[in-house]
Amino acid sequence: MGRTYFAEEAVGQYLSDLSTKFKPYVTGLLIGQCSSQRDYVIRAVRTPPKEEQKEGNTSPSKLESIDEEWITAHASQVSRMLPGGLLVLGVFIIATPELSKDSQNALRKIIFSIEKSLTKRRLWKPAEEEVSDRAALQVCSATKKIVCRTYDVQDPKSSAKPADWKYQSALSASWLSLDCTVNVNIHIPLLATSPNHDLEKNTKNGLNRWSKQIEDSVFLINGQVKDDDAELLEGQKKLRGNTQYSTQISDVKVLTQLSQGSSHRSTATVQVCSGSINLKGAVKCRAYVHNNKPKVKEAVQALKRDIINTLNDRCEILFEDLIINEGPHKKTSFSMIVNFVTFFINP
Repeated sequence: MGRTYFAEEAVGQYLSDLSTKFKPYVTGLLIGQCSSQRDYVIRAVRTPPKEEQKEGNTSPSKLESIDEEWITAHASQVSRMLPGGLLVLGVFIIATPELSKDSQNALRKIIFSIEKSLTKRRLWKPAEEEVSDRAALQVCSATKKIVCRTYDVQDPKSSAKPADWKYQSALSASWLSLDCTVNVNIHIPLLATSPNHDLEKNTKNGLNRWSKQIEDSVFLINGQVKDDDAELLEGQKKLRGNTQYSTQISDVKVLTQLSQGSSHRSTATVQVCSGSINLKGAVKCRAYVHNNKPKVKEAVQALKRDIINTLNDRCEILFEDLIINEGPHKKTSFSMIVNFVTFFINP
């Protein structure tokens, strides 16, 4: 049995509008949330045109001209902007009947390209039970027929599996939001034994160590530590005649000094350093969770990943700006002359 995708009705209207405006095809991303029972699509985002395509609403006439790298870059930028709990869970293509036959092959390539790019940037590892299927939505611009299939991105040889696509109104209207603020004070040494040390590489190593602390942190939801497999909404009253809940869960505290691990002990190491990097500030994060009997572990996982992604993305943007303004050849020399660097992370 294939997966079922519940999509916001506004997504259907958006896709319909695109089908009348852009010929012979248009591609884009599907944004939403995965769960063990069903998947939710709350937004569709068209691939932005490149400079040479902005003059009109016409795409190249053949699918071979689809710019896989451009779509992948777009997915990376979009994923940076998403709050916790939301991800790029698929791609779509709206094509004329003549191009529909080859559309699935094009979508499959794009899905695996996006996953490869996003995996490189992650500082966290997917859970064993995590949903790894991604959607490939094909819409015929003439008949409006929709074909949805999924591919398992953990299996490079994965073949297409059929999936159901259904529309639902106000899909995310009663989703739950969880907010937290995490104070960051990360000290990253620059080893003197690495004369050609790379500032970006050292920062990434420091963030990796910090992300493990976040993974091991204790999360208090409304002042309580809850069991991972407990329902997030357990003990809350439903409003009569309504599916919404009377209390919005939003107050989350992150205790980074406590560890849920057993008797793990760290060892101290003395190293000669030529400088250091300090990441200081407060990171305000938010995660959204569906309201279909969500588990505590789903909410905590979404918030953890948003915390880690937020700081990692801001550091990446900083280095990208450095490369743009100074040039790639300046990055190494810049790191070699730094004695003490402090990055202030604003909420």
